[in-house]
Amino acid sequence: MKVTQEKLPASQIGLDIEIPPEMSKNAYEQVIRKYARSANIPGFRKGKVPRHILVQRLGAARIKAAALDDLMQECLPKAVEQEKIPAIGNFELRGDVDDLIVRYEPGQPLTLKATVDVEPEVTLETYQGFQVKAEEAKYDPAQVDEVLERERAKMATLIPVEGRPAQKGDVAYVDFKGYYTPAGEGAEPQEIEGGSGENFQVELTEGQFIPGFTEGIEGMSPGETKELDVAFPEDYGNTELAGRPATFTITLKELKEKELPELDDDFAQEVSEYETIAELRESLEKQFQEEKAEQTAQNKNKALAQALVEQMQVDLPETLIREEVDRLLTQQAMQLSNMGIDVKQLFNSDTVPRMREQLRPEAIAQLKQSLALKKVAEAESITVGEEEIKAEEEKMMAQLQGQEVDPDRLRQVVTDNLITEKTYAWLAEHSTVELVPEGTLSEGSEGEEEDAEAEEAVAVETEVVTDETP
Repeated sequence: MKVTQEKLPASQIGLDIEIPPEMSKNAYEQVIRKYARSANIPGFRKGKVPRHILVQRLGAARIKAAALDDLMQECLPKAVEQEKIPAIGNFELRGDVDDLIVRYEPGQPLTLKATVDVEPEVTLETYQGFQVKAEEAKYDPAQVDEVLERERAKMATLIPVEGRPAQKGDVAYVDFKGYYTPAGEGAEPQEIEGGSGENFQVELTEGQFIPGFTEGIEGMSPGETKELDVAFPEDYGNTELAGRPATFTITLKELKEKELPELDDDFAQEVSEYETIAELRESLEKQFQEEKAEQTAQNKNKALAQALVEQMQVDLPETLIREEVDRLLTQQAMQLSNMGIDVKQLFNSDTVPRMREQLRPEAIAQLKQSLALKKVAEAESITVGEEEIKAEEEKMMAQLQGQEVDPDRLRQVVTDNLITEKTYAWLAEHSTVELVPEGTLSEGSEGEEEDAEAEEAVAVETEVVTDETP
């Protein structure tokens, strides 16, 4: 079987596969025999239908199409194996199928034209000596205080307030009823659906409800009733209410304030596994310091990867792009599912094509980065040892305890991650990375813009509205 190759754009190989006469005839005859054994034609027993009747009833085009399909299934993989082509993805037939059927004459030579994606060729003008800047994420001791204060708030005891009006931070119990003014000149106020309640608990902090609602309760005394004029935000989830003025009649029934527990050893034992508040603080400090160090390392890697990709030439095949988009879609579906969102409703025939298109830039950026790193690892013979792999596998198995794990897949992931880490370390050792304060690099890089676009892809489709009324 003679095969002629042609290099095409987008990491494709064009194949001209010459089918010899004997093979083209055998494929046709095999289809005839198969149909003859199974065809149900009135007046003839199964397997006894004359050839000319069979062709007449089924149609020559249908039989030739089936024979061509068999030829392609057989010859395309053989051609790739024969030519030792590093193929990825499925074959695609070049040219018009109907025209090929017309040209196909059993017993005559035939040329099949197809394309197949191949592993892309990656070239790097250079991969060392970079001078880049990366933001240094620094630990702020205030983070520990914020966590402890949040835990204190969760354990707060509500104490009745006497002798003073409501103030920020209190918990108010109110009866309320709201009315809004619909669009249109002379429109009468209408009751807000879901905009009323009795003995409703309201924490007097900003951002709890529509602007002005909790602020309007501040200064009220138990038993007092007042009318509060507010306006729904322009971007409010209910479009009928968005931007419309509203009036709420509010009666303050009861007022309580939070009594917070002391930050002592008893508190530490209540909210953690530690015996003392000092141990709890030390643990939180270590956790935040490690997180900031990891963030700094990620920032350095991101800067190095961007510099590396700028030195790269590659023609990405569509197969790899599609696979990476699929991976990102799956990743986002899992994240949304963990958030309690019904992904079956979100991912449908209308939304998925748009989401795929929006994720495409991120997929291309991710592919370029991973291919560039792989090229450096190959060029510098960066490898990992068996002991390193096993140690990391044990760590991941401990984290995945109770879950089904494919050991071969786990080993591949662990190996790839370790090589990537070593490659980044090599790049950092052979480049100069200047650490700058957080917020210094105000203009986002191309990769950051693509990440933002990818995040928008899900946000645009979900439009998960958490607004409450009031």
